[in-house]
Amino acid sequence: MNNNDEEEMNNAQEINRKRKNNQDSNQDHSQITTTKFTDEEENDMLTLSLQFPPSRPRPPLPVEKQLPPAPPPPPPQPPRPLSMQALLVQNQPQFPLHLSAATHPLYGGPPPPPPPTFFPAADYTTQPSSGTYLYRQQETTIAGPSSRSTRVRRNPTQAPREGKSETIPAPFPWATTHRATVHTLDYLVEKKILTVTGDVQCKRCERQYEMEFDLREKFHEVGCYIVKNKCTMHDRAPSRWLNPNLPACKYCEQENCVKPIISEKKKSINWLFLLLGQMLGCCTLEQLKYFCKHTKNHRTGAKDRVLYLTYLGLCKQLDPTGPFDR
Repeated sequence: MNNNDEEEMNNAQEINRKRKNNQDSNQDHSQITTTKFTDEEENDMLTLSLQFPPSRPRPPLPVEKQLPPAPPPPPPQPPRPLSMQALLVQNQPQFPLHLSAATHPLYGGPPPPPPPTFFPAADYTTQPSSGTYLYRQQETTIAGPSSRSTRVRRNPTQAPREGKSETIPAPFPWATTHRATVHTLDYLVEKKILTVTGDVQCKRCERQYEMEFDLREKFHEVGCYIVKNKCTMHDRAPSRWLNPNLPACKYCEQENCVKPIISEKKKSINWLFLLLGQMLGCCTLEQLKYFCKHTKNHRTGAKDRVLYLTYLGLCKQLDPTGPFDR
């Protein structure tokens, strides 16, 4: 029993000694770690203190700077004598500049429309005095834009085919011996040819008879219409010429029913009768081209263009100095 007790006591002492050694080692380790951390913190603080020097207080800004004294003003100069041109410019009155959106040249809007032009009604019941034409009186009072400029055409006409001549027997008293040509108005008045006749046929009752037109009255009517509307035609015949309003039949009294009888031979067409009755639109395109060919007019184009040239060409033949140029 004694030996066992001694062994237990020895074991207990050994255990206590180990525990004590462990506690001492732990305390030493904690002291070393604490000392290490303390040394590192001191090193960091030293580094920071070396990098950022202590800030010095800035000197206070001056409240007000002392500015140098301003230089004295220059002495006044004596007035220089003004020239006559400067005096005139100086004495001109200054008017305020009023810019209107409608009249200023920089205004981008469309210009105002021109005032309407009123034409006096033509009196066709009374004849003008000799040598004075009604359309000439209206031409001097009308101020409108002219028609488009005429382009010079190359080889506008062709010579008649072989075996045909430019001269033919005059088919009517008012026609000349040249194809598609009539006498002037002065010549016809001098020869007392004041009425132009032609054959017509009613499309309803099919009666054929002769119709006559007063030369001066009907020509003034055509001339006045051309002068009034030429600037708006643009080298094209209007609808009233393309689809003419035909006369009424004197037998059945049917309105817009009498058509002219146009000869199948182009050299025998009654051009002056068709002009005075404003029935040239009843001609075919080939017949109108025939007229333009022998009157040295360009004949290529649609019917409204060739018809327009035919009207102006016949009016120019009647009155060579009238306002019937293209």
